[in-house]
Amino acid sequence: MDDEQRPRQPAMAQPHEPGGETREREGGDRQASVPETGGIQMTSSATKDEAAGPGSGEDVAASEAERTRRRSFWRELPVLLVVALGLTIVIKVFAVQAFYIPSSSMENTLQIGDRILVNKVVYHLRSIHRGDIVVFNGLDSWDPTIPQQTAPSNPIRRFANWIGAAFGVTAGEKDYVKRVIGLPGDHVKCCDAQERITVNGAPLNEKSYLYPGNRPSLIPFDTTVPANELWVMGDHRAVSYDSREHRSDPGGGSIPESKVVGRAFVVVWPMNRFGILPIPATFEQRALAAAEPAAPLVLGFAGALPLILIKRRIRLRYRRRALR
Repeated sequence: MDDEQRPRQPAMAQPHEPGGETREREGGDRQASVPETGGIQMTSSATKDEAAGPGSGEDVAASEAERTRRRSFWRELPVLLVVALGLTIVIKVFAVQAFYIPSSSMENTLQIGDRILVNKVVYHLRSIHRGDIVVFNGLDSWDPTIPQQTAPSNPIRRFANWIGAAFGVTAGEKDYVKRVIGLPGDHVKCCDAQERITVNGAPLNEKSYLYPGNRPSLIPFDTTVPANELWVMGDHRAVSYDSREHRSDPGGGSIPESKVVGRAFVVVWPMNRFGILPIPATFEQRALAAAEPAAPLVLGFAGALPLILIKRRIRLRYRRRALR
């Protein structure tokens, strides 16, 4: 009876009982697995913290700086284009201009498609020389050799044409390029007994720049270049429509010095034809220099002589007064 009234204790599985050892092992495994899982979570968190450390921040800053530089470039590009265009206009107007060669009149010195640079300042520093290759405007002195196109009415197209001419992409409709043979006052004649052109009686040796197989001129002429005018000819004499062919035009074949744009001094395109355009040696001969008119030099001396005499008289007067 006492045994029946005493509270029953829950039965404990003994190790030697069936299933007792298994339950203990499972309970121990469950208790041990908790810290292991926590350890894995801690390790994972630490790894993320390390990934988001100082190195990752530098990469983000670098990529942000790169994006800022790209945005800055595209913002500055229009300004750079405007500045470049402005400098081109200034250089074109005052210093150097590019020109495109559309014809064969100056072959082989200049060929079709060549781009040349023309110095627009040089003739403010020195006079035009014989042998110079010059670009000039033929308006009012040479009748056009080809029909001239009227300027487009569209202002955008006119501006595009102007830009093309400035960069030497298109040819100027009224611009010509030739070599200077005679200066103002020169007596230019074709030809002597050896079929050479003479300037003031001095023959020109033109083999170095004439188109191969060309004679100096098949058209005879005998002219004295008017004051402030130039006699110009192309190097490809057989096809060049130059001063010889324009003798019936308003300028009588010669062109006004005032119409000269500048001196062509270099071929810049294509690159395989890059080169300087020097004055041929025949134009440096002493006979030409000796034949130049002496009137300017004489007039210079004539004007300076009275000034020297007046200055001497003034000095003598001051000396006499000082002696008194």
